[in-house]
Amino acid sequence: MILGASFDTPAENRAFAEKFNFNFPLICDTDHTIGKAYGADQGPGKGAQRVGVIIGPDGKIKEWHQRVDARAWPASVIATL
Repeated sequence: MILGASFDTPAENRAFAEKFNFNFPLICDTDHTIGKAYGADQGPGKGAQRVGVIIGPDGKIKEWHQRVDARAWPASVIATL
């Protein structure tokens, strides 16, 4: 499953997903819990960096990639799998 997480509000994420016709869910991480756990939170006032995480069926992280290109990442993951 491909999904995205963002520090934005549900309304902001909904508008963004509609604008770009996303066919995957965006998680609203307004308290930065997910971003901190996966190394994407750059600190107060700095926002998030795009990281890529591949999680196996067992729920464990199989790969972690710092600073992924959001346009190329999905195809890269599919090729890897």
